[in-house]
Amino acid sequence: MVGRPGRECLKKMLAGIVREWQVDLVIANGENAAGGFGITAAVFRELRAAGVDLVTGGNHIWDNKDVYTFIDVETRLLRPANYPAGTTPGRGATIVRVKDQPVGVINLSGRIFMPPIDCPFRRAEEEVYNLKSKTKIILVDFHAEATSEKQALGWFLDGKVSALIGTHTHAQTADERILPQGTAYISDAGFTGLYNSVLGVDPEAVLFKMLTGLPKRFTISCGEEMQFNGVIVEIDRITGKARSIKRILEVIR
Repeated sequence: MVGRPGRECLKKMLAGIVREWQVDLVIANGENAAGGFGITAAVFRELRAAGVDLVTGGNHIWDNKDVYTFIDVETRLLRPANYPAGTTPGRGATIVRVKDQPVGVINLSGRIFMPPIDCPFRRAEEEVYNLKSKTKIILVDFHAEATSEKQALGWFLDGKVSALIGTHTHAQTADERILPQGTAYISDAGFTGLYNSVLGVDPEAVLFKMLTGLPKRFTISCGEEMQFNGVIVEIDRITGKARSIKRILEVIR
């Protein structure tokens, strides 16, 4: 979600999607939810009230300093697990219960064209090992820029996790599939926010920066058209393997 338009779109769309598809667990990436930069405690509560069960993050999770006041105590908010151990607040993996079924969730960040942090592959291996004794259902939000890195981690975790959903680029990809060993995969789930925008922000500011090379503050205004992106993954409760993955792209006018 990007800013207030993303949050408003979520409120309008989510309940109907949950009813139509009988969704049991809603996970949303919220690192751009507060004005497009980071997340605050108030915004986090707003997302939870709208029906989001768990909020994941990425490299922008720290952009609003308010996050430091609640990320350590809020178990339903994740940041990438592969930040250096002992130097970062918060948690990168957790277990939530869905109809008495434990579900593991891991948040990871890529390293290609991204801030340099620990290896997502090795950290993923560690987190999966820790969760496997508690649940067969494990979901991964891989917040990364390079499609090659996302696909590689998908193959690395095939059969070890139920789904790997890519985030970060704000552009939904059309490569959703079930990998050979039963892991649902998509390179990027897209974004929810302004439809007539550049990755959720006003085009004019982006064009000024790209045409002149000068710094320009990006802004988010409220437009009449919004888009809702996401994926629905169906998972076998017994085996933990994915049965299907479906993209959602809705435009509200």
